[in-house]
Amino acid sequence: MDNYIVSARKYRPMTFNSVVGQRALTTTLKNAIASGKLAHAYLFCGPRGVGKTTCARIFAKTINCLSPAADGEACNQCESCIAFNEQRSFNIHELDAASNNSVDDIRSLIEQVRIPPQIGKYKVYIIDEVHMLSQAAFNAFLKTLEEPPHHAIFILATTEKHKILPTILSRCQIYDFSRITIKDTVEHLQYVASQENVQTEPEALNVLAQKADGGMRDALSIFDQVVSFTGGNVTYKAVIENLNVLDYEYYFRLTDCILANNVVDGLLILNEILSKGFDGNNVITGIASHFRDLLLCKDPKTAELFEVGASIRDRYIETARKCNNEFLYKAIDIVNESDLNYRLSRNKRLLSDLTVIRLCQLSSPQTGLEDQKKKQVIDPIFSKQEAKQAPATNQPVTLPQNSRPATAPVTRNIPSTPQAAGNTTTASAPKPIYPGELGISISAFGQKKEVEAKVEEKVESLNERFSPLQLINEWKTFAEALTEEHHLKNTMLNCLPNLIENTLFEVVVNNPVQEQRLLEHRMDILVKLRTQLRNTHIKMQVRISEDNEKKLAFTPAEKFNLMMEENESLRRLKDEFGLELS
Repeated sequence: MDNYIVSARKYRPMTFNSVVGQRALTTTLKNAIASGKLAHAYLFCGPRGVGKTTCARIFAKTINCLSPAADGEACNQCESCIAFNEQRSFNIHELDAASNNSVDDIRSLIEQVRIPPQIGKYKVYIIDEVHMLSQAAFNAFLKTLEEPPHHAIFILATTEKHKILPTILSRCQIYDFSRITIKDTVEHLQYVASQENVQTEPEALNVLAQKADGGMRDALSIFDQVVSFTGGNVTYKAVIENLNVLDYEYYFRLTDCILANNVVDGLLILNEILSKGFDGNNVITGIASHFRDLLLCKDPKTAELFEVGASIRDRYIETARKCNNEFLYKAIDIVNESDLNYRLSRNKRLLSDLTVIRLCQLSSPQTGLEDQKKKQVIDPIFSKQEAKQAPATNQPVTLPQNSRPATAPVTRNIPSTPQAAGNTTTASAPKPIYPGELGISISAFGQKKEVEAKVEEKVESLNERFSPLQLINEWKTFAEALTEEHHLKNTMLNCLPNLIENTLFEVVVNNPVQEQRLLEHRMDILVKLRTQLRNTHIKMQVRISEDNEKKLAFTPAEKFNLMMEENESLRRLKDEFGLELS
């Protein structure tokens, strides 16, 4: 137990050839050492865990090797190499700029630079996380970095190159380390597993490599964690269980439901995934990646870009044969749109359900994928045969206030009187209007102005004149009929409409909360007023009172005076009884 070393340290590369995934950079460094064309300052930049500090240490050991090999590698047998491997070499100095970022730390480093090496030719100074140095420390370091002694070489390492001053960048040779590919990571993990006598599955190592996101240190740390969990038998099921990764099987089941237009089973699968603790946004992005992988597997050339195990690759290729390109393009577009709207959505579960519903209706006959000009709509989940079996009736459907579902019909039952006949065009019997018939896109869900404009196209035009008093009376009638929306009711009774033009009225509210409530129920209010006042051109605008924002009451007397301005009864009470505020 005392001698245990984590894999990230135990299998840390000791030579350039053992560095994983950075062949171009290591070749450049070896050629520079072999030709003797060494720069005085290097900048190694790139993501975490890709080998920046490791390459800096190998570079420092190699340039001081007393008898280098023919291929440019260190011999690991001379006194300099042995001292380096035993971590007692005085030719290499490492400074953590995250905790030593002051001017005094840099001045101490500059004093050490003047001392020549005892063994070897060069002294190498590795400054890790150099972007953490302060502005003054950078300025103090500039001159020494530009013209150091001939025996001094500086290697700066950072994960955030954009934070380093341009004057520092111009004095260094810059090496950009790239993320390690999944293929290289899996091969190195297989090597480590063979050295540790650990049984592994290719699919399991592929999941580990994807989870590491291009960092070898992270991959080895996760590997140690999974080995401890499985006891030395790393399987695919054990990895997804330990790392809480969503199984590929869920995506394939969901794809089958989408291809079969099975909305019910698709929603059940989504609920099963969410019940396991996965976030809805992760599920949506996972579905997007799944369809992207299916699209890659449509062609043998692009299938090479899909880095997974052989068994999973074969299943993706088999599933991709069932999907045409047009279907995949549309599906990726829908899921990408949902991903962009997820953060702004208030009802995130509803957005996830709508995404699955839209995907399941992609290839149904009702949606008509061949018609690219039509907007994507949501069809009712029930079939047309069920709709035909339902008893026909001419009575309009009445729904509770503010509880109309997304697929519920919107009925405009306009009274037909002799007075209205003179101002209206001839209209047929009221017909239920579905959002799908109005051409409402899911992307416009929640935009009530567009819904209102579409409804006006279906309702016959009325243009009767009305007085401000009639408007106020109908406004109060609508408010009194509200039973559940108490806040909206109080807002409407306290903030009465003011007719500005023939069909435009304004409502002045006291705070943003009242404004939001009126805007949320704007469509319902306008439908009621247009029906009762027989004018389909009525429009409403809401604003917050400027006077209310400026009237700030601090003392009890100011608060009481403000209350009297709003309620005349308090003023009469005060005058009648001669009350004074103490």
